[in-house]
Amino acid sequence: MSVRALVVDPSASTAVRLAEVPDPVPGPGQVLVAVSHASLNYGDLNDARSGRIPVGAVLGSDAAGVVIQAAGDGTGPAVGTRVVALTSGAFAERVAIDVGALAEVPKSLDLAQAVALPVAGVAALRSLRAAGLGPDKRVLVTGASGGVGRFAVQLAARAGAHVIASVGSAARGEGLAEAGADEVLIGLEGLQRPVDVVIDSVGGPQLVAAWNLLSPGGSVQSVGWTSGEPAVFPPYATVGPAKSLTSFVIEGGVGADLAVLTELAAEGVLTVEIGWQESWDRFDEAAEALRGRRVSGKAVLAVASGELHAPVPSLLDLDLDLDLDLD
Repeated sequence: MSVRALVVDPSASTAVRLAEVPDPVPGPGQVLVAVSHASLNYGDLNDARSGRIPVGAVLGSDAAGVVIQAAGDGTGPAVGTRVVALTSGAFAERVAIDVGALAEVPKSLDLAQAVALPVAGVAALRSLRAAGLGPDKRVLVTGASGGVGRFAVQLAARAGAHVIASVGSAARGEGLAEAGADEVLIGLEGLQRPVDVVIDSVGGPQLVAAWNLLSPGGSVQSVGWTSGEPAVFPPYATVGPAKSLTSFVIEGGVGADLAVLTELAAEGVLTVEIGWQESWDRFDEAAEALRGRRVSGKAVLAVASGELHAPVPSLLDLDLDLDLDLD
């Protein structure tokens, strides 16, 4: 048997095309998921052109759907459970997923919203945690209108920080004050006081400017580089009181963090903004909109004709710790 999937193809206009691939065979610690929704990240577009993913391989990291085959070793969710996952090769009708890479989706949360959480939500949560977020911190989020940025603004505000959201235009700053930003700036114009934490997804000259604004002991977390421009530090820019610029990548199991994020979203504490949502047949349109920075929040691809519905275990009786653990 075979399934449809979005695969890497350098000859295509977006380096991605729909194709048939072999049906996945899950290993002992994996479940088989019928995918109904996928979320497109800027990094996926870079992966398709970078050579990091082989030609013909399935693209994508964010998937949501329903478990149709439980793990052979007895771990993980049962058949019929709605799940969201961060996994390689996510853009396919069926995906074999490690049980540590997924979380159950609460009944009150649509899969289209849940699928926006894995890469962007986990990156925001973990980068803030790594930077040493606290209620007395001044936090600068660049590229704040994007997926990672909007989640970072909300999570930092929830932790009691003073949040400064940097965007490319006034239009892209809409809704960020309501999301928790104390200040919304075009670029870094008008920002003079030092900041303690920077979550940067822009790179280039703006990264250099953010570094110059960082207070002693502060941290820049580099989670993306959407500008595509080099960052040139002037002489002695890195000489002085200790502060850090740290590269960031999501590593290890994400199930626990995904569970926190999905619960926060289900409660309405964490708002998921979807700026583009259509069938994956229109992938090229989504890619062009994302590259052109015409998407506020997340771009979601509908893999099936509609959300798959199945009985799910109630979460009401589970003892879940929903505190935002950023220590």
